[in-house]
Amino acid sequence: MGKVTGFLEIDRQDRKYRPASDRIRNFKEFTVPLPDQVIRDQASRCMECGIPFCHDMKGLKGCPVNNQIPDWNDLVYRGEWEQASKDLHSTNNFPEFTGRICPAPCEASCTLNIVDSPVTIKSIECAIVDKAWDNGWIRPHINKNKTNKKIAIVGSGPAGLAAAQQLSRAGHNVTVYEKNNSMGGLLRYGIPDFKMEKTHIDRRLEQISAEGVVFQSGVELGVDIEINDLIKDHDAVILACGAEKPRDIEIEGRNSKGIHFAMDFLPQQNRRVSNERFEGVENITAEGRHVVVIGGGDTGSDCIGTSIRQGALSVTQLEIMPAPPEREDKLLTWPNWPLKMRTSSSQEEGVDREFSVLTTSFGVKNSKVNSLNCIRVNEKFERIGNSEFSIRADLVLLAMGFVSPITDRIIKNTTVSLDKRGNVLADDKTYKTSHDKLWVAGDMRRGQSLVVWAIREGRQAAKAVDESLMGYSNLSD
Repeated sequence: MGKVTGFLEIDRQDRKYRPASDRIRNFKEFTVPLPDQVIRDQASRCMECGIPFCHDMKGLKGCPVNNQIPDWNDLVYRGEWEQASKDLHSTNNFPEFTGRICPAPCEASCTLNIVDSPVTIKSIECAIVDKAWDNGWIRPHINKNKTNKKIAIVGSGPAGLAAAQQLSRAGHNVTVYEKNNSMGGLLRYGIPDFKMEKTHIDRRLEQISAEGVVFQSGVELGVDIEINDLIKDHDAVILACGAEKPRDIEIEGRNSKGIHFAMDFLPQQNRRVSNERFEGVENITAEGRHVVVIGGGDTGSDCIGTSIRQGALSVTQLEIMPAPPEREDKLLTWPNWPLKMRTSSSQEEGVDREFSVLTTSFGVKNSKVNSLNCIRVNEKFERIGNSEFSIRADLVLLAMGFVSPITDRIIKNTTVSLDKRGNVLADDKTYKTSHDKLWVAGDMRRGQSLVVWAIREGRQAAKAVDESLMGYSNLSD
């Protein structure tokens, strides 16, 4: 630990946002990076605790990819940025993704969070990888000793890309299949550009491609190619297709025009930003509309920010859960991820948030939605008498999460088993399905989760496949 008294002498200082009045005019990132010296000062606050709860060591809560946070904090404090980048990349293939869109469970687990002043781990991580890109320290790692083993990976989200990069570095021949026109999965088509511009994905894809991974876009499993053909032509197949089946709401008026799933709405705007054409689907826009978002999670927040930038007249967000407490009880929650009131950058830009609200029906006029009929509920989701009310709505976005992967076409005519939630069944040790040549990783196995968990599962599945094919593995997990 470089500065023993750093956490006593230096206050927490994190990245700021550009003013909302400026940032809502475009879809560009709006986080203002901290100067190098400030980042070094913030890194010096790391206490190098006897038990570093920011890790996810032996079940402790923190970083799922086991980032060696105290180590690279110390390196940054000492000004050894390149070595910090090597340390960071030893456990995380894509820190530029997690440094932008991860909710940072590591900071919740930081010992200094006991006094609400955790180390700015996420900002330090992002600063390290951005500096590494700027200085050319991130280069392809090419393994010239090929194993001649062929591996197919279906899905190019964070789990699929992490697995592909790891297996290619082990010397295997890897092909990634993606149903969309461009690689990146939910990172490209679900995360708005104002949270993460797609140039970060593009340059990482260039690195992975230079390492030998072959990308096949516009190829949908079960439509353009059958899984049994992949199995026949490869030594191993990893399914990393995500959890894409959205949770629906079956109430009166549901089939009216103007009611859409969030993942029908968000990808369209991402395609507009990247000048990617989309045809054969309804053009969904919030411009000039009163928007209601049902769902209080990250996806709902992304719908809010996107709607505001498109020119919505108003945005209301409904959450069936009660409003969480403003502050958590540290003695009960730390170092676990706490339930408390959080306000996202999109919510700060202007939204009416309503908690403990159940939508009972949609008001319809001329086959189009024009309102929501709602009622307030208690903590047990029981309806409260005489609490009915209506909300004007021209556009309703359903952002209530995802229930499972869409497996009907993918695993047809195979022996692959599903769990009770509809996810592909596999443990978190071998990641192997009930089929001898099929593995699974990411949301397709564990259900809807965080990007950092997808990266972890992709890495661990890659190691499991490498061990199965070779009898051993030098890959880290």
